[in-house]
Amino acid sequence: MKGPARAASIGALVGALATLPGLGAGTLWDNSETAYGEVAREVLLSHDWIVMHLNGHPWFIQPPLYFWMAALFARLLGVTAFALRLPSALATIAMGAAIAYAVARHAGERAGIFAGIVLSTALMQAIIGRLAIMDALLDLFVMIALFEWFAGLHSGEDRRYVLGAVALAFGFLAKGPVAPVIALLVIVPYYLWSRRYERLRLPSRRAWILGTIAFASIGLPWFVVLGARTGIHSIVDLIGHYTFGRYTGVIENQSGPVWYYVPVLILGFFPWIAFLIPAIAYGLERVRADALWRFGFVWMAVPLLFFSFAETKLPNYIALEIPGLAMITGLYFDEVAKKGASRSAIFASAVVPVTIGMLAIAIRIFTLDNRLTAAVTAAVPALLGAATAIFIGSLGTALLLIRRSVAAAPYALAAAMLAALDVLAVAVLPHAEAFKPIPKLAAVIEHERRPGAVVAIDDVSVSNALVFYTQPGVVIVHEPREVICNVARVWLIVPKGSTPADPSCGRSRREIATAAKAALYLYIATSPR
Repeated sequence: MKGPARAASIGALVGALATLPGLGAGTLWDNSETAYGEVAREVLLSHDWIVMHLNGHPWFIQPPLYFWMAALFARLLGVTAFALRLPSALATIAMGAAIAYAVARHAGERAGIFAGIVLSTALMQAIIGRLAIMDALLDLFVMIALFEWFAGLHSGEDRRYVLGAVALAFGFLAKGPVAPVIALLVIVPYYLWSRRYERLRLPSRRAWILGTIAFASIGLPWFVVLGARTGIHSIVDLIGHYTFGRYTGVIENQSGPVWYYVPVLILGFFPWIAFLIPAIAYGLERVRADALWRFGFVWMAVPLLFFSFAETKLPNYIALEIPGLAMITGLYFDEVAKKGASRSAIFASAVVPVTIGMLAIAIRIFTLDNRLTAAVTAAVPALLGAATAIFIGSLGTALLLIRRSVAAAPYALAAAMLAALDVLAVAVLPHAEAFKPIPKLAAVIEHERRPGAVVAIDDVSVSNALVFYTQPGVVIVHEPREVICNVARVWLIVPKGSTPADPSCGRSRREIATAAKAALYLYIATSPR
């Protein structure tokens, strides 16, 4: 097995170890996961692979690629958390392989391996790889397109530009225009900067034509068929309101200051963030001579600037730049392995165990000083175990750097992060079920539900979960009396402690169950209407 292929295999293996253990543990999270999981489930319920549906209604918010993949896995494996999260996990595994292969081709096998393990074990990448959302697919295809175009600029091969266009077409099907926009925003500044130092080859007319045909053939047919079936308003909603509208306005109260993504990146690139500053400092000395360093710097800066000025902000948006950070860090570790650890590298490695040690002490003090729920208390040993794993691994990394065993240092930190991630997934996350009331209450409804009964909820924030764990047709209410007075039998979920509608219109009210912060009531007609 040649160097790039071996690097890709290791990158994929680390990606698999970071995402697959405990992937199906616990129920879906109440907000995005249940919404997207329900859209995928309704593909199977409605047998409609063109118009996406949520709660039985047409849904024009995201393109279909994730939902198609999740629906196929759900058909094969059942509608489970594992099946619905599998597309993200596989995309993350592919990302570990792709970045390792691409970097190894340009900078050597060891640099590729380092980039692959850094990306796969970065906290944000591991989290996105474990969620039933489409961001991992978007990140994968944008990354492939950028590496293909980078190779095309340096080799002049038309096929590189065409392959990049194919990747962007799938990215377009995953999350819309953001895929080509980010790819162009990275590759154009890179070209303008790099042509000062070396000769680059722009795509030929043939490459432009073939790439455009490939992109249109893959990325556009679904949009055309959707518009033909539902009218142009569906495309306007999907592309105009929910894509460009997210940048120019605030969607669903998801806003933030211009510096919103700075702390997100600090946490999201943990534990490798400790090495990013010395990597940047070292890379600034290499950008004139090394194209890959220039590419990494542009990849790191452009998405951060672009999304910082967007009106709608979510942490997962900035994940598009994690591969750039991983590439810079991987190149840095490779250079350190060649020349020996600098004081800055040793100091950076010491930051992680000190931080984790302080975190573990804080967790211990907090648990002693506060009265916690049984679920939180039960999770504390596993949390401390995860913190201990990272502490030991990061301490080992520092010792390896000090002892000049630099080439082994990244493996120690990556192994520690893998252990921590898997402990969190297998031992900690199951305790979060105590804070998810809807799956428990939905199970009660499904067990006792009779034909003709209506399921309603007076809490929009978890309504998607109720649809997912029951059946489409859930009524979302703001005034419960409206549904209670018009149906003979109503299952109603309200926030626990709130005052539900008084018995009226000849209905009796009975509290059936409570879970976490929600309560389930059953209203039954007691007299003829």
